[in-house]
Amino acid sequence: MKTSSRLFLPATLLLVCLAGCAQGPSPRAGFNALVFSRTLMYRHASITNGIAAIQKLGEEHHFYVDATEDASWFTPGNLARYKVVIFLSTSGDILNDEQQTAFREFIERGGGLAGVHAAVAGDVATEGGWPWYGEALCARFTNHSAIVEAAIDVEDARNPSTEVLPRRWVRRDEWYNFIESPRGKARVLASLDETTYKGGTMDGDHPVAWCKKIGRGRVWYTALGHTELSFTEPLFLQHLLGGIQVAAGAKPADFKPNQNPR
Repeated sequence: MKTSSRLFLPATLLLVCLAGCAQGPSPRAGFNALVFSRTLMYRHASITNGIAAIQKLGEEHHFYVDATEDASWFTPGNLARYKVVIFLSTSGDILNDEQQTAFREFIERGGGLAGVHAAVAGDVATEGGWPWYGEALCARFTNHSAIVEAAIDVEDARNPSTEVLPRRWVRRDEWYNFIESPRGKARVLASLDETTYKGGTMDGDHPVAWCKKIGRGRVWYTALGHTELSFTEPLFLQHLLGGIQVAAGAKPADFKPNQNPR
């Protein structure tokens, strides 16, 4: 009887352990993200790399990723499945009126938008004719530099998208210029030092990453990510991951607009 008892207990524990190990952490335990990469104007070669990189980030950090270029996915019922939509270098008028309404309501009722590079508003960027989108992104694209090395200064070292970055981050990219700075309307997280490269037109106040609250929702944007190599850079991937998590509401962040340039 004593022998039977000793054998039974380890066997039971073994079965429990095997069941738990087989199941593992569910990739849907965090949140669902939708990558949208529709382009009607310029199409970035880095989009393919970006989708693969975001899917890998999801696998590693336990959030589920769908990817589409089909705007018909933008319905109230379908968007309700997600915590964040990632506009990955989108371009042109990518949503019709009904889809715009569904997306606006999704954001204002608590959803998130993470915008990457060409996802910023503008006539030669994304949704240049949609005023709400321009207000949500807080800036409009005008032109860009060549792909050159420049220095980025981190302004908010506590934000999940910038906390792992060096305070002075030197890297290569295509640097966007905007009609005006989003400062004062959004929380600037990082900005370019225009003295470190040629092609800046923003008189020394040149944000490249920021976040904003809209209703109950969240917007995070980075101007980085033009090159295919961006999506292999560990620091850029951490920057992107943190931004997705902030936009999804999975990690807390300060959204209070900051007034003073660095």
